[in-house]
Amino acid sequence: MPPLQPLPTAETPVHHEPKKLSATRRLSLLFMFCLAQFLDTVNNSAFLSAIPALEASMGMTESQYTWTLSAYQLTFASFLLISGRISDVYNPKIAFVGGVFGLGVISLCAGFVNDTITIIVLRALTGIASSMTIPSALALLVKVFPEPLEQARAIGLFGGCGCIANSLGLMIGAMFVQWTSYHWVFWFIAIVAVPGALACTFIVPPEMSNTKDNLEPGAAKWKSLDLLGVTILTVALILFIFAVTSGSTDGWASAEVLVPLIISIMMVIGFFYLETRIPVDTAAIPPRTWFYPNFSILFAVSLLPFLWWSTVFMVFMTLWQNVFEWSPISSAIHMLPIGIAAFLASFTGSLSRIISPKWIILTGMSFCMVATVLLALGGGKPEDYWPYVFPAFSLGSAGIMLIFSHTNIAIFQAAPSSMTGTVGAIFNGALEFGSAIGLAGVSSIETSVEAIHGGSHEYQGRAATFWFLFTIVSIQFISLLIFYDRSADHAPQPDHGDPGNPARQCTGSEEKFSDANMTIIEPAELAYQPV
Repeated sequence: MPPLQPLPTAETPVHHEPKKLSATRRLSLLFMFCLAQFLDTVNNSAFLSAIPALEASMGMTESQYTWTLSAYQLTFASFLLISGRISDVYNPKIAFVGGVFGLGVISLCAGFVNDTITIIVLRALTGIASSMTIPSALALLVKVFPEPLEQARAIGLFGGCGCIANSLGLMIGAMFVQWTSYHWVFWFIAIVAVPGALACTFIVPPEMSNTKDNLEPGAAKWKSLDLLGVTILTVALILFIFAVTSGSTDGWASAEVLVPLIISIMMVIGFFYLETRIPVDTAAIPPRTWFYPNFSILFAVSLLPFLWWSTVFMVFMTLWQNVFEWSPISSAIHMLPIGIAAFLASFTGSLSRIISPKWIILTGMSFCMVATVLLALGGGKPEDYWPYVFPAFSLGSAGIMLIFSHTNIAIFQAAPSSMTGTVGAIFNGALEFGSAIGLAGVSSIETSVEAIHGGSHEYQGRAATFWFLFTIVSIQFISLLIFYDRSADHAPQPDHGDPGNPARQCTGSEEKFSDANMTIIEPAELAYQPV
């Protein structure tokens, strides 16, 4: 008599491979994920064009003006990790649809507001909603495109849509402000986001909602979120970004800056210590994450792209409108080379499956260094646009897009697929983190130099910021050249806790987990014995 087969139980879940989606369905999903990335970026860049109108309408003070910009960045960066954990442990579809829908509803409400404090609060809530969309979109995208070459192309296009949205967002915001009112900057987001979220509830297949390595019941999933660790890190990031954002306006030696800065550093140290004391499978960022091949150096490189783009936007938008007295639309048109070059460079995603990402990222850094030198040498006069600024925008933005896309692709390949949401949160958090720290430094340098050399109408302070930026890119170039290990290129993604690599050796907590599994599995084997 043949052996009896065991019945599936809660302890022995049945895995069903998801059906392969049609090309039309996959392209539709890619479009929706890119649309969410586009909306998140436009929500921020279009707001830059609306700020002068908001200042005039609401009578904002300088600190209120700063916080309308910082509130979004602060909450977006701070809530990325919890969003990534929710996408990995619970349901990426719910996180994605909820984030896009929340972005639309909050933007709709913001369009009816004429109060400064309320606008700041709604901008902060918008940052939370946007933070829910990026890690979940990446988690779903990796499932929709499991084949490495297609996945690399999809991730490249996903990033490219965010980059071109920086330039188009300025244009969209400028057109609404000049031809209608700043209220339509918010309503435009709502008009696109709400129907998009409703469409995604039907387009995203139900099987994409399942988390492959997290089949525990709801109570176990809740415990595996590491709420204490995530809360500590979220508060630490909020305090840190608040400190570096306030440093350029309130002074770095003030108590309002030093106290939150010191507390945030202590909390970050406490967070990483806590992560070493809890089971690896429940840690928000397991310590072994940093020892996956090239993960740490790729994280460091991730600090650069948004820093470069943000510095360029900040320097030239204020220069062109406040000094050259160009209109918002004219300024936005002159920024278009940044978005076009970045979008074209985003189609190079498949190169990382042929050439080592190391050489592609180093090439992007070389382009960026040349462009940054051009901006440091010229740009202080309107006639400098074509000989200096235009080629610098085109070359530099293409280089930064190469860095952005291929760092993004490589960092996902460096970690297990079960950590897709968390890795997406770490990567995007690094982008925002680098931008926040760098812009604080850039603002301080520009202000200090302008105090000595002719004020804000002269270019010396802005040129000094680009020399500072050139130094950062050079350090990144040397670090990547030395520390990137090409032997891990094009290797399969590691398994979660794979003991074959010393960086993924089980800790004591994992060994206990394995022993517990053995006590469950051994009795179950009796079901296979012949009767």
